[in-house]
Amino acid sequence: MKKIATFIIILLTVFSCNKEVPTQFSEAALNDSFLNLEGHSVALKNILQSHEGKTIVIDIWASWCGDCIKNMPKVKALQQEYNEVVFVFLSLDRGEEAWKKGIKKYEVSGEHYYLPSGKDSAFGDFVDIDWIPRYMVVDANGNIKLFKAVEADDNDIIELLN
Repeated sequence: MKKIATFIIILLTVFSCNKEVPTQFSEAALNDSFLNLEGHSVALKNILQSHEGKTIVIDIWASWCGDCIKNMPKVKALQQEYNEVVFVFLSLDRGEEAWKKGIKKYEVSGEHYYLPSGKDSAFGDFVDIDWIPRYMVVDANGNIKLFKAVEADDNDIIELLN
């Protein structure tokens, strides 16, 4: 019996993937470049600094993503209820034109940036994007309070915004 218990404990230890959730962006992610709607390159750190003192919801999305589009009404409801929160949309679209068309088509309001390198970027590596939409919450001090949610009405998002 002791051998079985020891074996189970070893298995749980090996497979528990107790990966620490970051509370700060890596230097590489902060220096990664996004394009704004005017086509200018902007580092993530500058995007975050421009909203210092405010809570930020980051929505990683793409116009081709069905789940992203399905969640847009939930995002819009959050925007209406929490109008003091900044909503930053980071697009993984396959091109700038598709990204801009998607913003108009789905009437996405907020601050928009396009990640030309997509998931193959320092930012993509940092957040380890395995699914979109992906929501993050950054507090007024620039700390990551929620690293990963895949539904815009996730209870953790609501709790943090309250």
